Amino acid sequence: MSTPLLVLPRPGVAPLDELRSISAPSESAFVATFGRLMPQASFLQTQNGRVAIYELLPSSSRPADATSAISRVLFVHGIQTSAIGLQPLARALSARFPFAKCVLVDLWGHGLTDTPLVAHDAALFHSLLESVMVHLEWEKAHLVGFSFGASATASFAAAKPERVASMALVAPAGFIRQGELEELHRNYLRGGEGIEEQAKEWILQLLEGGDLVVPADWKERVNKGEVVAEAVRDWQMKNHEGHAASVVAIFRDGGVLDNDGEFLKAANTGIKNFCILGELDDIVSGQDLLSVGMKNYVVVPQAGHAVVREKVPEVAKLIEEFWKTLE
Repeated sequence: MSTPLLVLPRPGVAPLDELRSISAPSESAFVATFGRLMPQASFLQTQNGRVAIYELLPSSSRPADATSAISRVLFVHGIQTSAIGLQPLARALSARFPFAKCVLVDLWGHGLTDTPLVAHDAALFHSLLESVMVHLEWEKAHLVGFSFGASATASFAAAKPERVASMALVAPAGFIRQGELEELHRNYLRGGEGIEEQAKEWILQLLEGGDLVVPADWKERVNKGEVVAEAVRDWQMKNHEGHAASVVAIFRDGGVLDNDGEFLKAANTGIKNFCILGELDDIVSGQDLLSVGMKNYVVVPQAGHAVVREKVPEVAKLIEEFWKTLE
């Protein structure tokens, strides 16, 4: 007997059960598959479920005369690939800023973080980021967001500007226009009885650019310390019972679509921002950023939406240069 498809509620609709969440897989199961690429997780219990946090501690003590403004960095990953997808960039920046504490977090329904049975709107992710910062006893931090994580970072900055020291947004999602989609696909976004299975398949295919294909040599690559994002996505689909539902819910309601207004609000806060785009990215353009007042951006040649993993040294250097302007 097949398991019924889990469909999360939409904003404004009563939660399925706001006191319950779908538990994430265990850390031991993740480590058995991907090794110790990530620091050991710590877990924060929130009202919406348990959140996995990974801390890269400073590698050097901060001298009394140090001038670096970068001491607290929070990385916010995108839809589908969990925090491990930002591990190479976080390691690169941690090496460049040895006095900084760099923290990664698995967002709802990703990695080792639970899926709450509530609407996955932007406010749900703002609450997660706020809870993590309170837990870390951080008044503010420099945020690095990728894809959906960049959209969530921008809307968080608009809602809680006092929490954000600066924001580096890599390949930001949020500029897909529902109005440009065909009617069938707009129906999938609206959802409803009888089309949820097709909607899930369409959203997953759209995000993946086709069927998910895990490279045949992924285990060998993981054993060499490489992050194989396709393998991470496949593992979550098979092992995290809430993952697919969270992905669908985020795509519908989290800020992947038509989120220009939140980027404009973030730009208008005056918080220093910097964007990095891949030349071949088809979900965001320089014109999109200019239209919301984010004029400080760089295009990385011969890179697509996954620029954050395809061009780690280049992205790390660009963020380093941005951060040095803040000192």
